[in-house]
Amino acid sequence: MAEDVKAIDAWMQPGAEAFLNAPMFESLRRWTGQTGPVPGIPIETTIEQMDEANVGFALLSAWWGPTGPIIPNDEVAAIVSRWPDRFAGVAAVDLLRPVKAVRELRRCVRDLGFKALRIVPWLWGLPPNDRHYYPLYAECIELSVPFCYQTGHTGPLRGSETGRPIPYIDEVALTFPELVIVGGHIGYPWTEEMVAVANKYPNVYIDTSAYVPSRYPEEFVRYLRKRGQDKVLFGTNYPMLPLKRSVEEVDALGLDAGVRRKFLRDNAVRVFKLGD
Repeated sequence: MAEDVKAIDAWMQPGAEAFLNAPMFESLRRWTGQTGPVPGIPIETTIEQMDEANVGFALLSAWWGPTGPIIPNDEVAAIVSRWPDRFAGVAAVDLLRPVKAVRELRRCVRDLGFKALRIVPWLWGLPPNDRHYYPLYAECIELSVPFCYQTGHTGPLRGSETGRPIPYIDEVALTFPELVIVGGHIGYPWTEEMVAVANKYPNVYIDTSAYVPSRYPEEFVRYLRKRGQDKVLFGTNYPMLPLKRSVEEVDALGLDAGVRRKFLRDNAVRVFKLGD
């Protein structure tokens, strides 16, 4: 029987009704068979689902796009303040206004206690080696927080080029060797590129958000079992994926107990400096 490890989810967001029904996610709703408006998910329900799935803690992400906040930082901070033993915040900022973005990131980390910055590059149409990101990378280093972003193809009907690990993250990691980078969504269909970049740079990591374990590519599972055991973090992209299924399917990956614990919990504790 597998060890009872309470998972840490590296990529979740609140299930706000406006977020779930945003026009940009229409293709995702179609894939999941949704034919009408999606009801919002109260945070209390999210916590119940976490308990049922044995997810003890989650990195809860704000969202910001070119038209403004989609899930505001202060909305995430309010949830974290009510349930600090279940959530930590991940900041979002206005990429097109770097000075204001740096100030907002600084506020989120220093005043609100957030643990990371996330930029979703397809929202902006700008790859991670664009000059707009660079002041934020420097500030992440100064604040000692990771930079998180989406790798791989884009589920919404937007271009996918911004999600390629090579050349984009390869260049960023080379330019900013102190920057801790967490690439979400396993990089598919460029998973081997993502694995190569994570192998190459000590501060580059991968989270598995947006893919249930039964859909991990085989080359990725091989990496997780051996060389990647300290480099891969469990994530779901909830509420886009169900928590319970995502955790239950981990047992079919054939991980030994130590690797399973690192994947589900310990790597996230170390990368996001969560303590105990």
